[in-house]
Amino acid sequence: MHPFALTTVSDPAVAAVAHARDPGLAFIAGGTDLLGLMKDRAALPPRLMDINHLPGLAQIEARPDGGLRIGALARMSDVAADMEVRRAAPMASEALLASASGQLRNMASIGGNLMQRTRCSYFRDADGPPCNKRVPGSGCAARHGLNRGHAIFGWSDACVATHPSDLAVVLAALDANVRVLSPEGGRTIAFRDFHRLPGDAPEHDNTLGRGELIVGVDLPFRTEARRSHYLKVRERRSYEFALVSVAVGLEIEGLSIRSARVAMGGVAHKPWRLIATEQALVGVGFDDAAALRAAVAHGFADARPLEQNAFKIELSQRAVLRALQTAGARA
Repeated sequence: MHPFALTTVSDPAVAAVAHARDPGLAFIAGGTDLLGLMKDRAALPPRLMDINHLPGLAQIEARPDGGLRIGALARMSDVAADMEVRRAAPMASEALLASASGQLRNMASIGGNLMQRTRCSYFRDADGPPCNKRVPGSGCAARHGLNRGHAIFGWSDACVATHPSDLAVVLAALDANVRVLSPEGGRTIAFRDFHRLPGDAPEHDNTLGRGELIVGVDLPFRTEARRSHYLKVRERRSYEFALVSVAVGLEIEGLSIRSARVAMGGVAHKPWRLIATEQALVGVGFDDAAALRAAVAHGFADARPLEQNAFKIELSQRAVLRALQTAGARA
């Protein structure tokens, strides 16, 4: 195991300043992703700062406007079980319950879940072929290698990895906001802008800078969130990352879709919103299976499968259709 020094902190402002000043410092809460990266030698921070004692960051609050405010240190298991979360956005609870084993959910924090590194076996293999995430500029072995589980949207020649967070797919569908603290003060990042596409700098998974600490996530009130479903398709039923996943929220009038929110996981370097599908679904009736399938297909016009994962296009469309039908059947 990589040796490191560990300190604790009880003031968010102190934590942000320390992180800004020390490029070798990393925050740790549950550690469920970071410690794995360290064991794989994909991240080797010489200093860790335990932020579990920062006050006020583990709360789950129902807002007066019907939205939710979730602290960055709230544990996944607590958020999944929270009655306000289950009432306001059932798919958020479903996504968290599908994310990991009970033991991991008891440890993992919401902020840490969003900070997970993208998934690619080449990135995790210290002695393997080149990876631009591990060594920028070295190349992407997955581009023409083993890429069955990799991206079909938004990839570049520098990286074809996919983002693993289940909750992030839900947050993308609901236009959530991430609240961040830095030495310069606080700022709010629209969730669509929080994670990055790989471009020519795939070593950067998100838009946070040094000294920026996630303090919480805000889910605005959305009518669609109440009638929602999260569906995860994986190689095995037990704890596993998604081949593809989908978060669907619907507003329905009679038998027709009045508005829809659809996002996918397992298909891109960041959670992928299917805007074209959302637009095409408006006015479609649940009794018109052909129209539903056609609306779903609109979201895949820009899909670019790799050598081994063309099956993800058909699998994704079937998953979206099934999630739509499940959400639509809910009262």
